[in-house]
Amino acid sequence: MVKTPTVFKRYEKKYLITREQQHEIWQAIAEQMQEDAFGRSTICNIYFDTPSDLLVRRSLGKPIYKEKLRVRAYGIATAQTPVFVELKKKYKSVVYKRRVAMPEQDAMAYLCEQAAPPETNQITRELDYFRAFYGKLMPKVFLSYERQAFYAKEDPEFRVTFDENIRWRTKELSLCAGPYGTLILPEDKVLMELKTIGALPLWMTEILTKQRIYQTSFSKYGTVYQQLMTSMEGA
Repeated sequence: MVKTPTVFKRYEKKYLITREQQHEIWQAIAEQMQEDAFGRSTICNIYFDTPSDLLVRRSLGKPIYKEKLRVRAYGIATAQTPVFVELKKKYKSVVYKRRVAMPEQDAMAYLCEQAAPPETNQITRELDYFRAFYGKLMPKVFLSYERQAFYAKEDPEFRVTFDENIRWRTKELSLCAGPYGTLILPEDKVLMELKTIGALPLWMTEILTKQRIYQTSFSKYGTVYQQLMTSMEGA
């Protein structure tokens, strides 16, 4: 598995773009950026929440502070595949992410059966506090997408990701079951994210201006919840 950081602090700016705009951006950033170590990958997530969906409902209210818990795999997992248990927080537009790697079977036992983690460290202690604070947490949604990620040659902290074929389901909530489910976005839409610890590079700002691409507010898990509520109301 590619070695990745376990602690993040950065700004994450989101943009919904067309596949045509995606192609134009690829061409525009080619000289400034290169593909990251994962290349093009399928990312699978399971989001955890309370029985009353407290975390996602609070998030949709756009509070000054919000947080979420998920487990993530790069590709389809097996019981022994290292996956990440992630605690993601956002405060005043700054994203803080803490994550710890463990085998898939240990991660699910830790989150679903209150089993002890394979090892104890500062991040698992934060996860334990989070779970104790919210009480019963359970897997709620499986969410996957195909991601292509790039980082700037002169500033590796600046990253651009493109997420396509974003799918969700509420059954078979396993990272080992494959990335199938209901599409969140129309097939011609792509979610682009710019991740940075400071201001955007001038050349990126110029690309956005030229393409008339504007920042939006978009939460994958939040969008799934809204679609679920809409389908229940129409049932």
